[in-house]
Amino acid sequence: MKYGLIAGNGKFPFLVAEGAKRAGASLSIAAILEETDPEIERFSESVTWVGIGQLGKMIRFFKEQGVEEAMMAGQVKHVQIFSRAVPDARMLKLLLKLPRRNTHSLIGAVADELASEGIKLINSTFFLGDCLPKPGPITKRKPDEREREDIDYGLEIANEIARLDLGQTIVVRGKACVAIEAMEGTDETIRRAGQLIRARRAARGKRLNLTGGRLTVVKVAKPNQDMRFDVPVVGVPTVESMIGAAATCLCISAGRTLMFDREEMIALADKNRIAIVAI
Repeated sequence: MKYGLIAGNGKFPFLVAEGAKRAGASLSIAAILEETDPEIERFSESVTWVGIGQLGKMIRFFKEQGVEEAMMAGQVKHVQIFSRAVPDARMLKLLLKLPRRNTHSLIGAVADELASEGIKLINSTFFLGDCLPKPGPITKRKPDEREREDIDYGLEIANEIARLDLGQTIVVRGKACVAIEAMEGTDETIRRAGQLIRARRAARGKRLNLTGGRLTVVKVAKPNQDMRFDVPVVGVPTVESMIGAAATCLCISAGRTLMFDREEMIALADKNRIAIVAI
């Protein structure tokens, strides 16, 4: 079978391409002109470049390549989709029918368009089973009692905002929400939490102490997470953001969160005594 890959930005498309290569699978890649790293061309002789709004061109490419199943990997920024894209006739028709202007509605509609042409959108982690963590501690240090309490509290809140499709990450301190993710992404949410804690300490006239934040980050999959797209991702930048924000613990969804550069990420967390756990 020949597989298709709709490649956005970041490392995710490269991981899928590498996984497909290890599996000996043939891959045709539709790379997003405004988002995808040109290095993606190294992974397949069958690559075409499409603008964000060129849905018709992408479908024609996959049909010409004989693609029956396709994966979507890599972020495409919201602002690109709804503000800067120049849609072709097929994409314009799709956009006009959207019930909501959010990523889930848009990509779900794209999946339906692909299916109408005999192309099934499948789990984006199809070739990446090793990148999905099993339940339990991931780092040397396990969450302490305070962090476990913040995780329990955070899971309740994070699952609710994920259900509402508002975001999938919250940052907690002392069983209180410090920051909730919207459209900025996980790493920016963590950094904002660190800034809020430092600003609060400064407003109280205390000396800034970048190690006194004691923040816990909780990132969850949606209750009915569609693994075909928008899969939760963490990696080295996530840990780096936590270090800068003085966050000490990260909780992620087991089996439904991709860990990029897993070994490097864990090593950096261990070095800074950050606990990571999958639940």
